Amino acid sequence: MGYSNFFRKATGHAAYPFQEQLALGAWPDILNVPTGLGKTAAVTLAWLYRRRELQDSEIPRRLVWCLPMRVLVEQTRTNVESWLKELGCYGEPGDGQVSVSLLMGGEPSLREAQWASFPDEDAILIGTQDMLLSRALMRGYGMSRYQWPVHFGLLHNDALWVYDEVQLMGPALPTTAQLDAFRHRHGTSKPARSLWVSATLDSRWLATVDFRDRMDQLTISGLTDNDRKENEVTRRLNAEKSLLPSRTCLTKETAKKKAASYIQSLAAEVAESHHDGQQTLVIVNRVERAQALYKALRKQLPDTDTLLLHARFRPPERKAIEKALQQDPAKDGSGRVVIATQAVEAGVDISSAVLFTELAPWSSLVQRFGRCNRHGEHQEARVYWIDIEDDAGEAAPYTSEALQNARQRVKELDSACPSNLPRFEESAPLYPVLRHKDLMQLFDTDPDLSGFDVDVSPYIRDPGSPQLQVFWRDFTGQPDTEISPARDELCPAGLGQFKEFLSRKGRDAWAWDPLGERWQPTRQPRPGQILLLRSADGGYDRELGFDRDAKRSVDVITQAVERTEEPPESNDAELLTFIGQAIELAEHSQDAEAELRFLADRLDLPAWQQKAAATADLWHDLGKAHEAFQRGIQPDYEPGTSPMLAKSGGRGRPDYHVLDEDGNRIVRRGFRHELASMLAWLKHGDHADHKDLIAYLICAHHGRIRMRLRALPNEPSPPEPERLFSRGLWDRDRLPEIRLNGMTVPETELRLDLMQLGRGPDGPSWTERTHRLLDLHGPFELAWLEALVRIADWKASRAESGSGGRT
Repeated sequence: MGYSNFFRKATGHAAYPFQEQLALGAWPDILNVPTGLGKTAAVTLAWLYRRRELQDSEIPRRLVWCLPMRVLVEQTRTNVESWLKELGCYGEPGDGQVSVSLLMGGEPSLREAQWASFPDEDAILIGTQDMLLSRALMRGYGMSRYQWPVHFGLLHNDALWVYDEVQLMGPALPTTAQLDAFRHRHGTSKPARSLWVSATLDSRWLATVDFRDRMDQLTISGLTDNDRKENEVTRRLNAEKSLLPSRTCLTKETAKKKAASYIQSLAAEVAESHHDGQQTLVIVNRVERAQALYKALRKQLPDTDTLLLHARFRPPERKAIEKALQQDPAKDGSGRVVIATQAVEAGVDISSAVLFTELAPWSSLVQRFGRCNRHGEHQEARVYWIDIEDDAGEAAPYTSEALQNARQRVKELDSACPSNLPRFEESAPLYPVLRHKDLMQLFDTDPDLSGFDVDVSPYIRDPGSPQLQVFWRDFTGQPDTEISPARDELCPAGLGQFKEFLSRKGRDAWAWDPLGERWQPTRQPRPGQILLLRSADGGYDRELGFDRDAKRSVDVITQAVERTEEPPESNDAELLTFIGQAIELAEHSQDAEAELRFLADRLDLPAWQQKAAATADLWHDLGKAHEAFQRGIQPDYEPGTSPMLAKSGGRGRPDYHVLDEDGNRIVRRGFRHELASMLAWLKHGDHADHKDLIAYLICAHHGRIRMRLRALPNEPSPPEPERLFSRGLWDRDRLPEIRLNGMTVPETELRLDLMQLGRGPDGPSWTERTHRLLDLHGPFELAWLEALVRIADWKASRAESGSGGRT
């Protein structure tokens, strides 16, 4: 099918020349196109055409839409899914079609968790920069820490990253450039590339310390002369809109007492300017001001539909707002007033006859102007800019310098017509830059001894607006039995606003402690955390979103998604062991190896990668032969007579223990079979060229033991003080002889000398071995192989349980 017909079938209209060029010409690094001209369709459909119609092997399998605002995610998914359905190639993960998944926080639905199980299929992933870049930095916000390496591996291999509306990304923009440079430095197992998209991008902003050498090689695509001859393009580029100063101004005086006088003055001016049957849009820079203005306008315009849009709503309330925005504002005669924050700048398809906007950096103002008379549908439209004086102390989340430059520019203009707006070069803001040593340190996913992780938020969001997520449950006392939150429960909150919420007497918050495996009270919230709140403590209003001053009890969202009864981050969790079917260890090992070889063929892996990964899958569960594991899943286990199982027909959690010579139970809480598997491989395995790599892949196949070996704070210790122990395994434990795919692995004494630094009787320490591997293979290739070994294990387990495997 030719691209013209392909595009028309998907969207119902013809492609612009720049959209066709993207599909048929050389793929650019930067796409610079004015707002409202179909960048999302251009990129998505060009990628799809190259993958499905042209079979272009240089175009990665995964298209990753990285968006600056959460409010854009659902809208992007809706559009993308509609195009795929029109083309007849929309599907679920695993069915060989093109799936669409959201990468956001919280317990995902079973369907949305499946994308990572099918690295051999075309897929579109959509998420915010917080959720995607934290995964790309091996610190995925709002997800199981044990899944971090899988997402890291898949997002840096066979992935085309699209960074949309980059003028809103803040410190995430230099991070994207640095990650691209690191992928070029280390190489990836599968092609990975970046595309930066914006109407106002200054390419010099990408010139980071490790990326600047590639600046001369960047290719830029945008509107062509033929595009400008299109009637629709001409109408949008020449849409008239007067640019006027607002009589309301945010000054040092009007900013007092939570800007009460400023809010009242602005509300009166907006009410005066609004016309029945039309839509008026007001964009302010802070959520708190947006909430206060919404309250004031509800009083001044009681009969007018008024909506509040910002990024701090739970998904169900946000979806209701977005649905209301799609309704015709003229349907009831009084029109509509929308109060929004920067959340409306990018991607949200909204147009107004009147626009009020607080002063913002020039690139942001250009985006905001695009939300007035967007399609050229009004004969007369007006944009009012609201000054924020330097001495007001209210520049955040921007810098005073950026606002000064923007003020100088708008004072010189009387029109916001797109074709008349000058390009205004701004110097790149100064942000913390991710260095190579930082990336290498982040590859280690173990929390420190206090249970904390390296804070990656400075590389993702402006330091003045770090984000976390909260959810509410109805309980009293301590939340000992609360399970993981589902996505619909989560509400983003600014760190500063949340600290003020928590400072009120009687309010508490809890964070999950992955070392202690319990909900831990916290008075020091950190960016990226998911925190549990008591519903009776308030903090949320369905119309206002997260509100530190809201005192009413918060409605708890009843879940309608598949949930696990496991608490989050449980070290003993064995969800893929208790599958309802008893499967012998040898059988499961061979199934996992077969799944890996199937994946390797589909992905055309190099022979050495296939051999290493397949060997790791064959040996990965050998440690389950340990007495503690077999007794943990078989209540009636008898050594020598009971079958050696890898999977249990029962349900629940394992009861790891052994019996001493007198038949007494010795608890082995936290037992990790993969550690025993790795030690057995090092003692008996071959493949000398990749022996440590295979050992690593075996040990890391649950994500719980990777770069370091150490005991957990709460695990039982042996009675002998000098005896080493880690993860429920004690030095000199033994594995029985076992048959594995035609070979016999003899009885094995397991030694933990690798825990200790330096060279021991078994060679270098585990820490030295893993760091050598990281230097040799680089983080992207190592995580890629780690992900494939784990995915093959998942698929084998699901096939054995009857819930699906190979397709």
